[in-house]
Amino acid sequence: MQATNTAAALNDLVGALAVNASKPFEQALAMPPGVYSSQEFLGFEEAAVFQKEWLCVGRAETIPEAGDYVTFDILDEPLVVIRGNDGEVRAFSNICLHRMSRLLEGRGNAKRIVCPYHAWTYGLGGELMGAPHMDKSECFNKRDYQLPTARAQVWQGWIYVTLNMDAPDLDQHLAQLGEQVTNRYAMENYVELFREEHVWNTNWKILAENFMESYHLFRLHAATVGPHSNIDEMECPPGGDAFNYHWITKESSLAIGNAHPDNAHLEGDWRKTTALICAYPGHLITLTPGYFWYLCLQPRGVGQVHIIYGGGFAPEYVNDPDADQMAQDLKTLLDEVNEEDRIGVENVYRGTRGKLARNGHLSHLERPNFEFGQYLARKIAHV
Repeated sequence: MQATNTAAALNDLVGALAVNASKPFEQALAMPPGVYSSQEFLGFEEAAVFQKEWLCVGRAETIPEAGDYVTFDILDEPLVVIRGNDGEVRAFSNICLHRMSRLLEGRGNAKRIVCPYHAWTYGLGGELMGAPHMDKSECFNKRDYQLPTARAQVWQGWIYVTLNMDAPDLDQHLAQLGEQVTNRYAMENYVELFREEHVWNTNWKILAENFMESYHLFRLHAATVGPHSNIDEMECPPGGDAFNYHWITKESSLAIGNAHPDNAHLEGDWRKTTALICAYPGHLITLTPGYFWYLCLQPRGVGQVHIIYGGGFAPEYVNDPDADQMAQDLKTLLDEVNEEDRIGVENVYRGTRGKLARNGHLSHLERPNFEFGQYLARKIAHV
Protein backbone atom coordinates (compact mmCIF):
# COMPACT_ATOMS: atom_id res chain seq x y z
CA MET A 1 0.00 0.00 0.00
CA GLN A 2 2.85 2.39 0.84
CA ALA A 3 4.40 1.85 -2.61
CA THR A 4 1.05 2.53 -4.27
CA ASN A 5 0.61 5.75 -2.31
CA THR A 6 4.13 6.86 -3.15
CA ALA A 7 3.61 6.19 -6.87
CA ALA A 8 0.32 8.08 -6.84
CA ALA A 9 1.91 11.07 -5.07
CA LEU A 10 4.75 11.09 -7.58
CA ASN A 11 2.33 10.98 -10.50
CA ASP A 12 0.40 13.89 -8.98
CA LEU A 13 3.63 15.85 -8.57
CA VAL A 14 4.74 15.26 -12.16
CA GLY A 15 1.24 16.15 -13.34
CA ALA A 16 1.28 19.42 -11.38
CA LEU A 17 4.66 20.28 -12.90
CA ALA A 18 3.31 19.62 -16.39
CA VAL A 19 0.15 21.67 -15.83
CA ASN A 20 2.14 24.63 -14.54
CA ALA A 21 4.57 24.41 -17.47
CA SER A 22 1.68 24.53 -19.94
CA LYS A 23 0.28 27.82 -18.60
CA PRO A 24 1.10 31.24 -20.08
CA PHE A 25 3.98 32.82 -18.17
CA GLU A 26 1.69 35.53 -16.77
CA GLN A 27 -0.35 32.83 -14.97
CA ALA A 28 2.52 30.59 -13.87
CA LEU A 29 3.31 29.46 -10.35
CA ALA A 30 6.61 28.43 -8.84
CA MET A 31 7.24 24.69 -9.07
CA PRO A 32 5.46 22.55 -6.44
CA PRO A 33 7.31 22.02 -3.14
CA GLY A 34 7.64 18.27 -3.72
CA VAL A 35 9.78 18.90 -6.81
CA TYR A 36 12.52 19.95 -4.39
CA SER A 37 11.95 17.46 -1.57
CA SER A 38 10.90 14.18 -3.20
CA GLN A 39 13.48 11.40 -3.40
CA GLU A 40 11.40 9.72 -6.11
CA PHE A 41 11.34 12.89 -8.21
CA LEU A 42 15.12 13.09 -7.90
CA GLY A 43 15.27 9.58 -9.37
CA PHE A 44 13.45 10.89 -12.45
CA GLU A 45 15.92 13.77 -12.71
CA GLU A 46 18.93 11.51 -12.45
CA ALA A 47 17.68 9.23 -15.23
CA ALA A 48 16.18 11.82 -17.60
CA VAL A 49 18.51 14.76 -17.02
CA PHE A 50 21.90 14.03 -15.50
CA GLN A 51 22.53 10.76 -17.31
CA LYS A 52 21.44 12.30 -20.64
CA GLU A 53 22.48 15.96 -20.78
CA TRP A 54 25.74 17.84 -21.31
CA LEU A 55 27.24 18.82 -17.93
CA CYS A 56 29.89 21.49 -17.50
CA VAL A 57 33.20 20.59 -15.86
CA GLY A 58 34.58 24.14 -15.82
CA ARG A 59 36.96 26.10 -18.00
CA ALA A 60 39.35 24.50 -20.47
CA GLU A 61 42.27 26.46 -19.00
CA THR A 62 41.86 24.26 -15.92
CA ILE A 63 43.81 21.64 -17.92
CA PRO A 64 46.07 23.61 -20.32
CA GLU A 65 48.96 21.15 -20.76
CA ALA A 66 49.29 17.53 -21.86
CA GLY A 67 48.59 15.28 -18.87
CA ASP A 68 46.64 17.92 -16.97
CA TYR A 69 43.47 16.38 -15.55
CA VAL A 70 40.46 17.08 -13.39
CA THR A 71 38.18 14.42 -11.92
CA PHE A 72 34.43 14.78 -12.30
CA ASP A 73 31.63 12.46 -11.19
CA ILE A 74 28.30 12.26 -13.00
CA LEU A 75 26.13 10.99 -10.16
CA ASP A 76 27.88 7.75 -9.12
CA GLU A 77 29.97 7.51 -12.32
CA PRO A 78 33.61 8.57 -11.68
CA LEU A 79 35.26 10.23 -14.69
CA VAL A 80 38.57 11.91 -15.40
CA VAL A 81 38.84 14.69 -17.97
CA ILE A 82 42.39 14.87 -19.32
CA ARG A 83 44.30 16.66 -22.05
CA GLY A 84 46.16 14.28 -24.32
CA ASN A 85 49.56 14.62 -25.94
CA ASP A 86 47.75 15.77 -29.09
CA GLY A 87 46.10 18.64 -27.19
CA GLU A 88 42.62 17.09 -27.29
CA VAL A 89 40.40 17.02 -24.20
CA ARG A 90 38.97 13.57 -23.46
CA ALA A 91 36.88 11.99 -20.72
CA PHE A 92 37.57 8.48 -19.46
CA SER A 93 36.19 6.24 -16.78
CA ASN A 94 38.11 6.91 -13.59
CA ILE A 95 37.83 3.27 -12.56
CA CYS A 96 40.66 0.76 -12.93
CA LEU A 97 39.78 -2.19 -15.15
CA HIS A 98 41.39 -4.63 -12.72
CA ARG A 99 39.69 -4.42 -9.31
CA MET A 100 37.70 -1.20 -9.84
CA SER A 101 39.70 1.23 -7.72
CA ARG A 102 39.29 4.93 -8.45
CA LEU A 103 42.35 5.98 -10.40
CA LEU A 104 42.81 9.72 -9.82
CA GLU A 105 41.53 12.31 -7.37
CA GLY A 106 41.10 16.06 -7.65
CA ARG A 107 43.21 17.73 -10.29
CA GLY A 108 46.85 17.61 -11.33
CA ASN A 109 49.19 16.41 -14.05
CA ALA A 110 50.01 12.80 -14.93
CA LYS A 111 52.28 11.53 -17.68
CA ARG A 112 50.62 8.17 -17.08
CA ILE A 113 47.49 7.19 -15.15
CA VAL A 114 48.67 4.81 -12.44
CA CYS A 115 46.19 2.90 -10.28
CA PRO A 116 47.01 3.48 -6.59
CA TYR A 117 45.95 -0.08 -5.71
CA HIS A 118 47.98 -2.42 -7.96
CA ALA A 119 49.82 0.02 -10.25
CA TRP A 120 48.07 -0.89 -13.48
CA THR A 121 49.17 1.94 -15.74
CA TYR A 122 47.25 3.65 -18.55
CA GLY A 123 48.37 6.12 -21.21
CA LEU A 124 46.76 9.51 -21.80
CA GLY A 125 44.65 7.86 -24.49
CA GLY A 126 43.21 5.38 -21.97
CA GLU A 127 45.17 2.36 -23.23
CA LEU A 128 46.63 -0.09 -20.71
CA MET A 129 50.41 0.21 -20.85
CA GLY A 130 51.50 -1.93 -17.95
CA ALA A 131 50.19 -4.37 -15.34
CA PRO A 132 52.79 -5.64 -12.83
CA HIS A 133 53.07 -9.41 -12.40
CA MET A 134 50.26 -10.14 -14.84
CA ASP A 135 52.62 -11.90 -17.29
CA LYS A 136 52.00 -15.19 -15.47
CA SER A 137 48.26 -15.01 -16.14
CA GLU A 138 47.79 -16.92 -19.39
CA CYS A 139 44.39 -15.34 -20.11
CA PHE A 140 45.63 -11.77 -19.73
CA ASN A 141 46.38 -9.56 -22.74
CA LYS A 142 46.86 -5.87 -22.04
CA ARG A 143 45.63 -5.01 -25.55
CA ASP A 144 42.18 -6.10 -24.38
CA TYR A 145 42.05 -3.23 -21.86
CA GLN A 146 41.03 0.31 -22.79
CA LEU A 147 39.40 2.73 -20.36
CA PRO A 148 35.77 3.35 -21.40
CA THR A 149 35.05 6.86 -22.62
CA ALA A 150 32.41 9.50 -22.09
CA ARG A 151 31.91 12.30 -24.59
CA ALA A 152 33.80 15.53 -23.94
CA GLN A 153 33.67 18.74 -25.95
CA VAL A 154 34.90 22.30 -25.51
CA TRP A 155 32.46 25.13 -26.24
CA GLN A 156 33.52 28.77 -25.94
CA GLY A 157 36.19 27.89 -23.40
CA TRP A 158 34.02 25.53 -21.33
CA ILE A 159 34.49 21.75 -21.02
CA TYR A 160 31.28 19.74 -21.13
CA VAL A 161 30.88 16.00 -20.59
CA THR A 162 27.95 13.64 -21.18
CA LEU A 163 27.26 9.93 -20.78
CA ASN A 164 24.81 10.14 -23.70
CA MET A 165 26.50 9.13 -26.93
CA ASP A 166 23.47 10.40 -28.87
CA ALA A 167 23.43 13.93 -27.42
CA PRO A 168 23.74 16.63 -30.11
CA ASP A 169 27.12 18.31 -30.55
CA LEU A 170 27.52 21.38 -28.37
CA ASP A 171 27.92 23.72 -31.33
CA GLN A 172 24.39 22.67 -32.32
CA HIS A 173 23.00 22.32 -28.80
CA LEU A 174 24.07 25.80 -27.63
CA ALA A 175 24.16 27.63 -30.96
CA GLN A 176 21.23 29.89 -30.05
CA LEU A 177 22.82 30.82 -26.72
CA GLY A 178 25.96 31.91 -28.55
CA GLU A 179 24.02 33.92 -31.12
CA GLN A 180 21.79 35.67 -28.59
CA VAL A 181 24.20 36.25 -25.72
CA THR A 182 27.76 34.98 -25.39
CA ASN A 183 29.24 35.85 -28.78
CA ARG A 184 28.69 39.51 -27.97
CA TYR A 185 31.06 39.28 -25.00
CA ALA A 186 33.64 37.00 -26.71
CA MET A 187 33.26 34.68 -23.71
CA GLU A 188 35.82 32.17 -24.97
CA ASN A 189 38.59 34.72 -24.27
CA TYR A 190 37.85 35.19 -20.57
CA VAL A 191 40.52 33.88 -18.18
CA GLU A 192 39.77 31.84 -15.07
CA LEU A 193 41.45 33.04 -11.87
CA PHE A 194 40.04 30.59 -9.33
CA ARG A 195 38.11 27.32 -9.10
CA GLU A 196 36.76 25.61 -5.97
CA GLU A 197 34.34 22.82 -5.04
CA HIS A 198 31.69 22.98 -2.33
CA VAL A 199 28.64 21.09 -1.05
CA TRP A 200 25.62 23.02 0.23
CA ASN A 201 22.60 21.72 2.12
CA THR A 202 19.88 22.48 -0.39
CA ASN A 203 18.22 20.97 -3.43
CA TRP A 204 20.15 21.60 -6.64
CA LYS A 205 17.19 23.27 -8.36
CA ILE A 206 16.76 25.85 -5.59
CA LEU A 207 20.32 27.04 -6.15
CA ALA A 208 19.85 26.96 -9.93
CA GLU A 209 16.70 29.07 -9.70
CA ASN A 210 18.35 31.49 -7.29
CA PHE A 211 21.03 32.18 -9.91
CA MET A 212 18.44 32.54 -12.70
CA GLU A 213 16.59 35.50 -11.20
CA SER A 214 17.72 38.87 -9.93
CA TYR A 215 14.46 39.58 -8.10
CA HIS A 216 16.19 38.68 -4.82
CA LEU A 217 19.19 41.00 -5.24
CA PHE A 218 17.79 44.06 -3.49
CA ARG A 219 17.01 42.03 -0.37
CA LEU A 220 19.30 39.00 -0.06
CA HIS A 221 22.33 40.90 -1.39
CA ALA A 222 21.62 44.26 0.22
CA ALA A 223 25.13 44.28 1.74
CA THR A 224 27.00 43.43 -1.49
CA VAL A 225 25.77 43.70 -5.09
CA GLY A 226 22.22 44.78 -4.32
CA PRO A 227 22.99 48.52 -4.28
CA HIS A 228 24.60 48.17 -7.73
CA SER A 229 21.51 46.50 -9.18
CA ASN A 230 18.92 48.40 -11.16
CA ILE A 231 15.97 46.03 -11.23
CA ASP A 232 13.88 48.54 -13.16
CA GLU A 233 16.25 48.12 -16.11
CA MET A 234 16.24 44.30 -16.00
CA GLU A 235 15.12 42.43 -19.11
CA CYS A 236 14.01 38.79 -19.15
CA PRO A 237 13.70 37.77 -22.82
CA PRO A 238 12.48 34.30 -23.82
CA GLY A 239 15.27 31.72 -23.78
CA GLY A 240 15.69 28.53 -25.80
CA ASP A 241 15.22 24.79 -25.34
CA ALA A 242 18.70 24.45 -23.82
CA PHE A 243 19.07 27.70 -21.88
CA ASN A 244 17.56 30.81 -20.33
CA TYR A 245 19.04 34.23 -19.59
CA HIS A 246 18.33 37.77 -18.52
CA TRP A 247 20.08 41.13 -18.75
CA ILE A 248 20.73 43.63 -15.98
CA THR A 249 22.81 46.80 -15.63
CA LYS A 250 23.70 45.88 -12.06
CA GLU A 251 27.42 46.43 -12.67
CA SER A 252 27.16 49.99 -14.04
CA SER A 253 28.29 51.48 -10.71
CA LEU A 254 30.70 48.64 -9.93
CA ALA A 255 33.84 49.49 -11.87
CA ILE A 256 35.11 45.95 -12.45
CA GLY A 257 31.77 45.03 -14.04
CA ASN A 258 32.19 47.61 -16.79
CA ALA A 259 34.18 47.12 -19.97
CA HIS A 260 37.86 47.96 -19.63
CA PRO A 261 39.02 51.03 -21.61
CA ASP A 262 41.02 48.64 -23.81
CA ASN A 263 37.87 46.67 -24.73
CA ALA A 264 37.21 47.54 -28.37
CA HIS A 265 34.30 45.22 -29.22
CA LEU A 266 31.55 46.30 -26.80
CA GLU A 267 29.73 49.56 -27.47
CA GLY A 268 27.14 51.76 -25.76
CA ASP A 269 25.13 50.22 -22.93
CA TRP A 270 26.69 46.83 -23.63
CA ARG A 271 29.84 48.14 -21.92
CA LYS A 272 27.95 48.04 -18.59
CA THR A 273 25.37 45.28 -19.15
CA THR A 274 25.55 41.90 -17.40
CA ALA A 275 24.12 38.65 -18.77
CA LEU A 276 22.98 35.98 -16.33
CA ILE A 277 22.81 32.61 -18.06
CA CYS A 278 21.69 29.08 -17.31
CA ALA A 279 22.75 26.37 -19.75
CA TYR A 280 20.51 23.50 -18.66
CA PRO A 281 20.52 21.68 -16.41
CA GLY A 282 22.96 23.40 -14.05
CA HIS A 283 25.69 25.52 -15.68
CA LEU A 284 25.15 29.03 -14.35
CA ILE A 285 27.18 32.02 -15.55
CA THR A 286 27.24 35.68 -14.61
CA LEU A 287 28.96 37.29 -17.58
CA THR A 288 29.90 40.96 -17.26
CA PRO A 289 32.05 43.07 -19.58
CA GLY A 290 34.82 42.92 -16.97
CA TYR A 291 34.58 39.58 -15.23
CA PHE A 292 32.65 36.31 -15.03
CA TRP A 293 31.76 33.83 -12.36
CA TYR A 294 30.01 30.51 -12.59
CA LEU A 295 28.56 27.49 -10.81
CA CYS A 296 28.26 23.92 -12.11
CA LEU A 297 25.65 21.96 -10.15
CA GLN A 298 24.90 18.31 -9.52
CA PRO A 299 22.61 16.75 -6.92
CA ARG A 300 24.11 14.77 -4.07
CA GLY A 301 20.79 13.42 -2.90
CA VAL A 302 17.65 15.50 -2.46
CA GLY A 303 19.08 17.84 0.17
CA GLN A 304 22.63 18.47 -1.01
CA VAL A 305 24.18 19.97 -4.11
CA HIS A 306 27.77 19.66 -5.30
CA ILE A 307 29.09 22.92 -6.70
CA ILE A 308 32.04 23.79 -8.89
CA TYR A 309 32.54 27.51 -8.25
CA GLY A 310 34.91 29.62 -10.31
CA GLY A 311 35.50 33.00 -11.84
CA GLY A 312 37.91 35.30 -13.61
CA PHE A 313 38.49 38.32 -15.80
CA ALA A 314 37.88 39.53 -19.29
CA PRO A 315 41.29 39.53 -21.04
CA GLU A 316 41.67 43.31 -20.88
CA TYR A 317 41.57 43.22 -17.09
CA VAL A 318 44.09 40.39 -16.91
CA ASN A 319 46.65 42.73 -18.49
CA ASP A 320 45.78 45.74 -16.32
CA PRO A 321 48.59 46.97 -14.03
CA ASP A 322 46.22 46.70 -11.05
CA ALA A 323 45.02 43.19 -11.97
CA ASP A 324 46.32 41.50 -8.80
CA GLN A 325 44.51 43.86 -6.43
CA MET A 326 41.34 43.80 -8.53
CA ALA A 327 41.42 40.00 -8.53
CA GLN A 328 41.63 39.94 -4.73
CA ASP A 329 38.78 42.43 -4.43
CA LEU A 330 36.64 40.49 -6.90
CA LYS A 331 37.21 37.17 -5.10
CA THR A 332 36.30 38.77 -1.77
CA LEU A 333 33.09 40.18 -3.25
CA LEU A 334 32.05 36.93 -4.95
CA ASP A 335 32.72 34.92 -1.79
CA GLU A 336 30.48 37.29 0.15
CA VAL A 337 27.74 37.04 -2.48
CA ASN A 338 28.05 33.25 -2.49
CA GLU A 339 27.72 33.09 1.28
CA GLU A 340 24.57 35.22 1.14
CA ASP A 341 23.19 32.85 -1.50
CA ARG A 342 24.06 29.79 0.60
CA ILE A 343 22.09 31.12 3.55
CA GLY A 344 19.17 31.99 1.28
CA VAL A 345 18.91 28.72 -0.63
CA GLU A 346 19.41 26.52 2.41
CA ASN A 347 16.57 28.44 4.06
CA VAL A 348 14.33 27.86 1.03
CA TYR A 349 15.06 24.12 1.10
CA ARG A 350 13.99 23.88 4.72
CA GLY A 351 10.77 25.64 3.74
CA THR A 352 9.97 23.25 0.87
CA ARG A 353 9.93 20.32 3.31
CA GLY A 354 7.11 21.78 5.38
CA LYS A 355 3.67 20.19 5.10
CA LEU A 356 2.11 23.64 4.81
CA ALA A 357 4.43 24.79 2.02
CA ARG A 358 2.72 26.04 -1.14
CA ASN A 359 3.92 27.55 -4.39
CA GLY A 360 2.93 31.12 -5.25
CA HIS A 361 2.72 33.08 -8.50
CA LEU A 362 5.94 34.15 -10.17
CA SER A 363 6.85 37.80 -10.63
CA HIS A 364 7.53 39.33 -14.04
CA LEU A 365 11.24 39.12 -13.11
CA GLU A 366 11.18 35.31 -12.88
CA ARG A 367 10.62 34.25 -16.50
CA PRO A 368 13.87 32.20 -16.42
CA ASN A 369 12.48 30.17 -13.51
CA PHE A 370 9.30 29.49 -15.47
CA GLU A 371 11.32 28.34 -18.47
CA PHE A 372 13.43 26.12 -16.22
CA GLY A 373 10.22 24.45 -15.04
CA GLN A 374 9.20 23.97 -18.67
CA TYR A 375 12.56 22.34 -19.38
CA LEU A 376 12.11 19.88 -16.50
CA ALA A 377 8.55 19.15 -17.63
CA ARG A 378 9.81 18.32 -21.13
CA LYS A 379 12.43 15.95 -19.75
CA ILE A 380 10.37 14.30 -17.00
CA ALA A 381 6.72 14.66 -17.98
CA HIS A 382 7.44 14.61 -21.75
CA VAL A 383 5.24 17.65 -22.45
